[in-house]
Amino acid sequence: MKFWIFMLVMNLLTPLVMIIYGRIYEKKPPQKPKSKFAYSGYRTKMSMINIETWEYAHRFFGKLWFRFGIVLGVTSIIVLLFVIGKDKDTIGFVGMIVCYVQIAVMILPAIPTELALRKRFDKNGKRKIL
Repeated sequence: MKFWIFMLVMNLLTPLVMIIYGRIYEKKPPQKPKSKFAYSGYRTKMSMINIETWEYAHRFFGKLWFRFGIVLGVTSIIVLLFVIGKDKDTIGFVGMIVCYVQIAVMILPAIPTELALRKRFDKNGKRKIL
């Protein structure tokens, strides 16, 4: 049972980070980094063109991350409930699969964010007239 609790806690870290940073990015995007070596924020070529694209990308990405994080957290709990009381190998294997799925889901919001940026802004970062 101790290992199951440990695995549950570890598998809830990713959704928790997504929920917290998703809300932060949505409400107050980080200031645009002045250096290419700063490692905070949603950093893509399109999002870093200017401050408007930077803020739009963070608000859009943050909203998705927050929602995906909630769904991921609930789903992770449900999946791990199916292996409660099983042996350590089974719990570990299911926990590993859950972790891999979480990593994929964590990266997934970048696709709609980039599509939304390209829909709203041209390649120079100027807002398109919709």
